[in-house]
Amino acid sequence: MMAGFGHGTRRYPRSRGRTRSGSGPDRATLGIIGLVCAVAGFFTLGILLGPAAIVCGYLSMGRRWAGSGSWPALTAVVLGAVDTLLAVLWLAGSTGPGNGLF
Repeated sequence: MMAGFGHGTRRYPRSRGRTRSGSGPDRATLGIIGLVCAVAGFFTLGILLGPAAIVCGYLSMGRRWAGSGSWPALTAVVLGAVDTLLAVLWLAGSTGPGNGLF
């Protein structure tokens, strides 16, 4: 009965689930950051920027794989995985037998 006197359910319409927290970047920004890290990882520091791109892309997709619909996030994950794989292969190839002794 008190709903008509200003104590209704619509008093705070934005209180739960409608607004995101003001701290941290949103999903679109994380996808773009991941994409930039993935592309930069091909040229320098792939062993660091590859996993960073994977993490940013994964967080941008909302920590789920199905139905993301965000192409920068998916591209960041795929290119980050390629960056990381190439960096690991390059590091493994540089420590071959002999190691530059002869």
